[in-house]
Amino acid sequence: MFEILSAGLFSTIQDMGRYGYRSMGVPSSGVMDQYSARLANALLDNDENCAMIECTFTGPTIKFHCDTYIAITGAACQPTLNGELIKTHRVIQVESDSILKLGSIRNGVRTYLAFAGGIDSPVLMNSRSFYAGITLTSKLNKGDIFNLNLKIKDIKNRATVKINNTHFTENRIQVSAGPEFDLLNNQMKQKLLAGSYKISTKSNRMAYKLEQSNTVLKAQEIITSGVQAGTVQLMPSGELIVLMRDCQSTGGYARVLQLTDQAINQLAQKAAGQSISLTCIIL
Repeated sequence: MFEILSAGLFSTIQDMGRYGYRSMGVPSSGVMDQYSARLANALLDNDENCAMIECTFTGPTIKFHCDTYIAITGAACQPTLNGELIKTHRVIQVESDSILKLGSIRNGVRTYLAFAGGIDSPVLMNSRSFYAGITLTSKLNKGDIFNLNLKIKDIKNRATVKINNTHFTENRIQVSAGPEFDLLNNQMKQKLLAGSYKISTKSNRMAYKLEQSNTVLKAQEIITSGVQAGTVQLMPSGELIVLMRDCQSTGGYARVLQLTDQAINQLAQKAAGQSISLTCIIL
C-alpha cells in the first residue's frame, strides 16, 4: 500500500490502454510513452500491462506502507528516497514508511514509476487507466491510497539499463502518408514535410497542436472517419493536430499523416515551445 502525500502537477495511473471500446467512442488512453513504461515493468519482471504512475512535469511525493520494489524510467527527475538521491532505470528496494519524492522533470515531459506487481486500482472497461468520465478522477490527489498487486517476492535480477538519449533529444519525428495525403497537391506535400513545427501550449494527452509560420496548408474536411493515436489531422485553418493517447475515435479533418509507434512515444516527451520536423518513411 502507498499514500499520495503530494500529487505533483498532473500525475495519473495508467496501463497500456483501454481496448475494445472505441466503437462506442471510448478513447484507448494508456501511457503516453509506451517505450519508457514497458521498460519500467520489464525491470521489475512485471507483466507489461501492470498499472503504474505517469508523472507530467513534476512528480508526486509518496509514503509507502509496505516493503516493495520500484523502478523509475522516462524523463530525468532526480528522485529521492528518504531524502537521499536514487538512480533511475534500475530496481530499487523500498522499505515500509519510506518517503519517495519525484521532483521536477528535466530533458523530457513524462516520468514513469512502476511497482512490483503493479497498482491494484479499479479496473473499468478492461483497464486501470485514468480518464475523466470513466474513472472517478482524472488525476491523483493528495491523500489517495492504493494497494499493490501480488505478494512481493525478492527480485534477484537487479538489472540496470542504459537509455538511448536520442529517445528524448531527437527532433525528427517519423511519419507515413495518411489516407488523405494524396488530396494535397505536390507543393503542399513538400511544404508539409519540409517545415519545422513548434509544439503549442494548447497540447495535452488528447492531442498536440503544431504551429508553423509562413506556410499556408489547406485541406477540405472529410466525412467523419476513424482516427487513432498518431493520426495527423490538417484543419481548414492550416493548423496541424497530432492525436495522442486520449484522442477521440473519429474525426472530420483530413488525415494527412500517421506517426509511427516510436514517434508517438518520442513526441510524448516533447514540451510546449520545442520544435520538431517530420521525416516521411512511407509515401
